[in-house]
Amino acid sequence: MNFFETDKLTALQSIEKAQWIAFAPAVFQTTRVLRETGILQTIQQHPEGLTQAQVVEKTNVSKYGVRVLMEAALGIGLLTCKDDVYKVTKTATFILNDKLTQVNFDFMNDVCYNGLFTLDESIQNGKPEGLKVFGDWPTLYRALAHFPPKVRESWLAFDHYYSDASFADVLPIVFKHKPKSLLDIGGNTGKWALECFQHDQDVVVTIFDLPGQVNMANKNITEKGFGDRIRFHESDILDESLPFPKGFDAIWMSQFLDCFSDEQIISILKRCRQALNPDGSVYILEPFWDCQRFQVGAFALQQTSIYFTAMANGNSQMYHSEIFKGFIKEAGFMVAEQKDMLGVGNTLLVCKPA
Repeated sequence: MNFFETDKLTALQSIEKAQWIAFAPAVFQTTRVLRETGILQTIQQHPEGLTQAQVVEKTNVSKYGVRVLMEAALGIGLLTCKDDVYKVTKTATFILNDKLTQVNFDFMNDVCYNGLFTLDESIQNGKPEGLKVFGDWPTLYRALAHFPPKVRESWLAFDHYYSDASFADVLPIVFKHKPKSLLDIGGNTGKWALECFQHDQDVVVTIFDLPGQVNMANKNITEKGFGDRIRFHESDILDESLPFPKGFDAIWMSQFLDCFSDEQIISILKRCRQALNPDGSVYILEPFWDCQRFQVGAFALQQTSIYFTAMANGNSQMYHSEIFKGFIKEAGFMVAEQKDMLGVGNTLLVCKPA
């Protein structure tokens, strides 16, 4: 569905949106502080509403702090005020209670916010210049295992939320032909491998990832008692001189290929052909922004592309499905099956050698 063919806003709506964009950093940080100080939660706990003085008493935030934050919250749309009594809005309720909103919010604050200031340099240089706020790393994936715990926690929560909700939908498709060997490229913490082990008692999974991620996955899977059915291949997938392991009935990539540039995706897929058994399939799970049911879903994915530019690697994005399928064709595959709207806006592409 294309939400972007026409300009639907009036002139007044457009200038209002322009001001929202101009003040967006203040809106975001005010909302964060309202949440972290407990001001929003405190008001939510009192459906009858509270005055500023009552909020000061219940939160131990200063009179001045409560006043400026709560007045700003009116314009943001988090609070209403009548006769000096403040109540939370539906938007504030989502900020406080909606898992999707919380995951996105913490990811933007903990992982992206400071680094986005150098977005222009990332665009110019084709490198994740914002990643320097965490140290000297070529890509986020090299840095992930070394992130401060809160930053790593927010990144993993964001990454897993969008993929994990699709697992129940895709497992029957992946295991329809009973693959005995599955290569999980970009296995991360091993969540997909664990789902496979619980779904099928015979499959052996090989996780292909960087050493830091392999260590996390190995720990998680061994603790769950599946150490006898897991294998690991530690390597840098971008080093084309290093061969892929071979002989797999299925290759799985969940929200993995969006971490690479156009040329890198094509290269990875070409090497997947060499790793795949003759009758095998490649399963690609991706959230494409043009395959979303609602415009806000497309919006979130388009903005996530900016994270890839500034923080992750400087050259990838959340893709339009037709552009992505062009890479698949160029790599010598055909899309045998496409399933949209799985979990939180994911698409599963089942690919066969052309």
